[in-house]
Amino acid sequence: MSASPSTTVALQPSATRGKINGVLFVALFAAAVTRLAALPAIAGLGMSPLIIGIAAGAVYGNALRDGMPASWAAGVNFSARKLLRIAVAFFGLRVSLQEIAQVGVPGLVESVTIVVSTLLIGTWAGMKLMKLDRDTAILTAAGSAICGAAAVLAFESTLQSKPHKSAMAVGSVVLFGTLSMFLYPVLYRAGWLHLDTLGAGLFFGGTIHEVAQVVGAASNVSPEATHIATIVKMTRVMLLVPVLLVLGVWLNRQARGNGADHAAHGARKIAVPWFALGFLALVIVNSLHVLPAPATQSINALDTFALTMAMTALGMETRISQIREAGPRALTTGLIVYVWLIGGGLAITWAVERLFG
Repeated sequence: MSASPSTTVALQPSATRGKINGVLFVALFAAAVTRLAALPAIAGLGMSPLIIGIAAGAVYGNALRDGMPASWAAGVNFSARKLLRIAVAFFGLRVSLQEIAQVGVPGLVESVTIVVSTLLIGTWAGMKLMKLDRDTAILTAAGSAICGAAAVLAFESTLQSKPHKSAMAVGSVVLFGTLSMFLYPVLYRAGWLHLDTLGAGLFFGGTIHEVAQVVGAASNVSPEATHIATIVKMTRVMLLVPVLLVLGVWLNRQARGNGADHAAHGARKIAVPWFALGFLALVIVNSLHVLPAPATQSINALDTFALTMAMTALGMETRISQIREAGPRALTTGLIVYVWLIGGGLAITWAVERLFG
């Protein structure tokens, strides 16, 4: 029996209220996470609100989710999907072409080589060696190759993958990125890396997962190395756009090669993610200095909060049972990629310094 028109009209405001309440709940949760991440003990570990958000969201989603009204689920899903696309686009205000030009060709070659090689090696190792599904392998590789949790969110949106797959990829970023913060400075001071200030900046910025982790590790070397490492890292962030465009084209071709999958995923006919183009447009805006510095800082703060909301919502939608199924294999894939980032990244850094030094 179908609902009468009056019943349908009556249900719509209720559904809208539920969605709004869900978004507000995620926002309040993210606000608490932001305060938690600002505590000295946590901030000192380089743990960004994004990382705390997905962990706290996962705890809530698995232990206390029954306490949340079912009508709020739409708001949680909105935060984990549409809001994250907008937030990833505004991430472009953190990058400028002038900063990238400061490290010149060496920084660009370092970033491109590491991003491409890490994506290929990580995806291959995940799918062929660890027998992971395609999306989990790509997400794990992307988090290590480009910009940690933000890259995982962007790829998750383009791949249209399940939340638990993103959670596994973020877990790899947290584990090995945090390890890098402590390991890299120790290796450098022990003289095992054989790098000068430029080389240390290239290596740290080219191979550590999160921006905060790069700054935390490089600050133990020198201010000059920190400056170079940050710029190289942001160059890797800039590569998010072309990589997503290539991924979109590849997904489109795969869908066309499989008629049934193509019909089931019609949204993939559009190979260009709009938020990637928005990211590029805002990089240009930032490079032109159209916005005053205080405005840019405020927008970046709001963007970080929006990304925290997205990660928190992603955690709420994640189920531990799903992670447990592929967890060890996903972490092993992350370990393989991490070994490559250290060994291969060091070799690439040496080659770049000798080629352009």
